[in-house]
Amino acid sequence: MGLRADAPLLDGWLRDMETDRSPFQIPGHKGRTDLTGVVVDGDIPVLPGNHPHRISPSLILEAERRAAELWGADLCRFGVNGSSGSNHAAVMAVAGPGDKVIVSRTLHKSVLVGLVYAGVTPVWVRPEINPETGLPEYLPSHKLAETLAQHPDAKAVLIGEPSYVGTMSNIPRLAAVTHQYGIPLVVDAAWAAHYGFHPELPQHPLAEGADIVVTSAHKTLPSYSQASFVLVKQDYVDLPRFNKMFDSTQTTSMSGRILASIDAARALLARHGAELIGPVIEATERGRAALREANIGVIDGEYIDPLKMVILLAGTGADGNVVEAELLAANIDVEMANKDMLIPMITFADTPERIEDLIRRIIKCVNANRGEARPVATAASFSIEPEVVVTPREAFFSSYEVVDSADAVGRVSAEMICPYPPGVPVLSPGERITQAALDALFQARDSGTRIAFVADPTLKTLKVLPQ
Repeated sequence: MGLRADAPLLDGWLRDMETDRSPFQIPGHKGRTDLTGVVVDGDIPVLPGNHPHRISPSLILEAERRAAELWGADLCRFGVNGSSGSNHAAVMAVAGPGDKVIVSRTLHKSVLVGLVYAGVTPVWVRPEINPETGLPEYLPSHKLAETLAQHPDAKAVLIGEPSYVGTMSNIPRLAAVTHQYGIPLVVDAAWAAHYGFHPELPQHPLAEGADIVVTSAHKTLPSYSQASFVLVKQDYVDLPRFNKMFDSTQTTSMSGRILASIDAARALLARHGAELIGPVIEATERGRAALREANIGVIDGEYIDPLKMVILLAGTGADGNVVEAELLAANIDVEMANKDMLIPMITFADTPERIEDLIRRIIKCVNANRGEARPVATAASFSIEPEVVVTPREAFFSSYEVVDSADAVGRVSAEMICPYPPGVPVLSPGERITQAALDALFQARDSGTRIAFVADPTLKTLKVLPQ
C-alpha cells in the first residue's frame, strides 16, 4: 500500500487530479494550463463543504488529527504561509497587549512581527556565543531562571531550537524552569521537523517538554514551499484561544496542494523516517570528516543537528561569497553564504552521492580561493545587546523621521534591520540605535550580506522615532 492509503489529504488531492472536474469556484484559472502554462497545474483549492473524499475541512481535521497522534500533541494545525504565520499565531495565543514575554535573541524576525501583532513587551535573553565560531551555542537554563526571577509576571518563554546553525539548548531544563512559573514554553523549531525519527537525532521539542512547537514542513521534509504545522499541548495553553489566533493568521483560500504535501510528508515519516534519514546522516558525517581533513572548519559535536552542515571559512582565508558564486555558476544553490560561513541545506531528500559530490566541489572551490587566515567575527545578529525603549508595536506604528545613519546613534529605531539570512534582527522597532549595532550592520553589509526589512538597505539613512 502506498502513502495515499494513510494520507487523507494526499488522497483527496490525487482524487481531484484524476477527476475530470468542471469547477465553478475559485481559483480563476479553473485548472486550465493553456492560459498561463503549467505553473497552475495541481493548484486545487479547499472545498467549502465537508466532502469526505475531496480536500475539505473535514479531511483537514482528519489529517491534523493523525499528525497530532504521531507527535504526541493535543492539537495540530496545518499552515500554508510558512512558520512565519504560525509564529504570529503562537505569540498571540500566549500573550496580549501590555504583557511581557521572555524571548531568545536568536529567533526569526517573524516572531518579532508576532510581538508587534500581540502588543507585548519583549524581555530578550541571549544564548552563549562560541568564541571559536562567533555563532550561538545554547541558552543556559540558569540564565532563563535568572530572567524569569526578575520578570515573574512574564506570560511565556519563546525560544528557537535548533538555531539556524543547528546548535541546540537543553529543552527539558528550559521547560522545567518555565513551568515553575506556570507559563508555556514556545519553541520555533522551524528546522526540526525531522527530529525524533532516527536514533541519532534529538527528540522533537514537544517530546522534551515544549508546549507549542512551530515547525516548517517545507524546510527539512519533502513538502511544498510555505508548508508548516504547529503542535500544541494543553497543560499551559488555552486551545480555543490558540485556534482563534491561528485561524486569524491563515488565508481563507488555503492551497490544497500545500496541505496535501504536509499530510504526505507526515505519512512518509511515520512509515519510513528512520530508513530514509539514516544514510543521509552517515553521508553528512563523512562530509564533515572530509572537510576537516582538507583543513576546512565545520561545526560539529554532540549538541549539533546531525544533518546540519555549517562550514567555517575564516581559517581558510577564502570568502564565502566568492565560493557561493562559483557554486552558483555550476547550478548549485546553498542555503546561506557570507564571508565567513557556508551552509548547504541537507535533508533526507538528498542522496549520499549528491552530498559527496557537493563536498568535493566545495573543497575544490575553497582551495582555489585560500588566503591568509582572518580572525573569527561574531555574527552581527548575535553580537548586540538590545535596549528596548518602547514596545515593538508602539514603534512599528509610530510616525518617524529619516536621518543619516551618522546622526542615528542614540535615537530609537522605527524599523527592523536584519542581515538575511539568518533573519535574526540586529535592531528591532523600539530599540535604541547604538554605535556597536551600526558597526555590526556596516560590517555585515560590507562583507556582502544582504540587509533586509529596512527602507534603505545601503544603511546610509535610517528611520527613527521623533524626538
